Amino acid sequence: MPQHRIFIVEDDRKIAALLADTLRKYQYDVQIVEDFDRVLDEMKAFDPHLILLDINLPTYDGYYWCRQFRLETTCPIIFISARSGEMDQVFALENGGDDFITKPFHYEIVLAKIRSHLRRTYGEYALKTEERTLKQGKLCLYLERMELHLGNEIIPLQKKETTILELLFAEHPKVVTREKLLEELWDDQSFVDENTLNVNMTRVRKKLADYGIKSTLETVRGAGYKFVLHPEET
Repeated sequence: MPQHRIFIVEDDRKIAALLADTLRKYQYDVQIVEDFDRVLDEMKAFDPHLILLDINLPTYDGYYWCRQFRLETTCPIIFISARSGEMDQVFALENGGDDFITKPFHYEIVLAKIRSHLRRTYGEYALKTEERTLKQGKLCLYLERMELHLGNEIIPLQKKETTILELLFAEHPKVVTREKLLEELWDDQSFVDENTLNVNMTRVRKKLADYGIKSTLETVRGAGYKFVLHPEET
């Protein structure tokens, strides 16, 4: 059975190390954030099943990072903080958190909450809903897993990559407008740079090419983008 990956965002290195050591004893794969200016990048690269998140952090607080995480993942996020006021817990939940543990804490409580959230999200208590998929030729997009399959090849995707492919698969062979993509990818388009969408499309193209997928995303000048299915993958 694969290990569950847990990402720790905690600037107290002693607490972070003790948490990591305890979790590793229970066979969890753990990573502690290294660079607080690249928290989101490190999270995406590790692709965790669960995140432990402090509130008081360098540069930006935990509420900010929780909102950024929620743009990329639906995994459980548990706040662990010395801030124990009612409004701190309210803000944690309203900014995308799933649970709140106050410091000082008992490791047994942390472990119990982690196990509970992992069971509810991935284990025996997870909702057994029918998995949503979209197919184009031999390619199958698993929306909840955020994976693209071609035969035995499995391509892991980030949230925005999944959304892009979902829109293009669903509309194939029609063109999806830039406006539609922007609307679905970002809640507030007024803060999105014109080049940001281009960067995201290029990233998806590169990922497909890196995994040997010959189908691609084609730019339709003045209109938007469409998915082009390669003959070998029909």
